[in-house]
Amino acid sequence: MQQKRAVVSVIGQDQVGIISSVTTVLSNQGVNILDISQTILQDFFTMMMIVDVSAIELNSLQHSLNNVSEELGLKIHVQLEETFQAMHRV
Repeated sequence: MQQKRAVVSVIGQDQVGIISSVTTVLSNQGVNILDISQTILQDFFTMMMIVDVSAIELNSLQHSLNNVSEELGLKIHVQLEETFQAMHRV
């Protein structure tokens, strides 16, 4: 099966448990994290991940991440890698 990759972006007020909450959802859905970058700018937390979504339904993942988003007051978006790249070409 060919690998299908997606970009997960997480932005919000820094607080304890963001990485844990997001990665728990990914793990529970069988999503492998291929690359990850996170930083804190003053009080704002940002994280970008490239994940393998070959074995799951993207809508199901976004729905599960929406629960974390609401619970922690974050913006979490999931996009297929091709869509993300097409939207951000200059």
